[in-house]
Amino acid sequence: MTEDPFHSLAEKYDSWYEGKGKLAFESELAALRSLLPGLPKPWLEVGVGTGRFAEALGIEQGIDPSEELLRFARERGVNVVWGEGEEMPFPTGGFGTVFLLTTWAFLEDPAAVLRECRRVLKPSGVLVNGYLDRDGNWGKGYVERGRQGHELFAHARFASCAEVVSATEQAGFKVTGTTSALFSGPGEAGSAEEPRDGFVRGASFVIVTAERD
Repeated sequence: MTEDPFHSLAEKYDSWYEGKGKLAFESELAALRSLLPGLPKPWLEVGVGTGRFAEALGIEQGIDPSEELLRFARERGVNVVWGEGEEMPFPTGGFGTVFLLTTWAFLEDPAAVLRECRRVLKPSGVLVNGYLDRDGNWGKGYVERGRQGHELFAHARFASCAEVVSATEQAGFKVTGTTSALFSGPGEAGSAEEPRDGFVRGASFVIVTAERD
């Protein structure tokens, strides 16, 4: 089992969503909610964390390798289990949609996690991967803070849209669309921002949607 960078930061991480990150989170939720209609159920969030996204979006099941984060998710009423994305304790073909939400940068083995996501999805199931883009304003700042030894971001490996799409296709998915959001930098937006279809250069939150072949 790998080191849990969130162990001592769970409360600080969770409070970000109601403090400095409130508008960013609302922009991310707006982008995700635009995609929800028609997504096949049941839903699973891999890397559910403190359950902020799952609670807001109505995702029924979550999994995460951090017991500290899962404690918050359970308090929010999310049905969660401890486990790692590379080897999930779920039957093959049990879910209609799998979500990865701001999880990508913290995956030890993204290819293995994608293969497991594909395994637990039903035929024609959907993968919704909302990640923080390395070239967006938020991502650039996080990369720099990681270089400076930040206690959380030093563990992160942020990616570009091209890299995420390539890895998704190599894992046996058919990428069906992208959605972009969070165009302003930290502290710049006065309100939540509307999402845009497609990949918009400079967007900090990008959603890659794909179907299981």
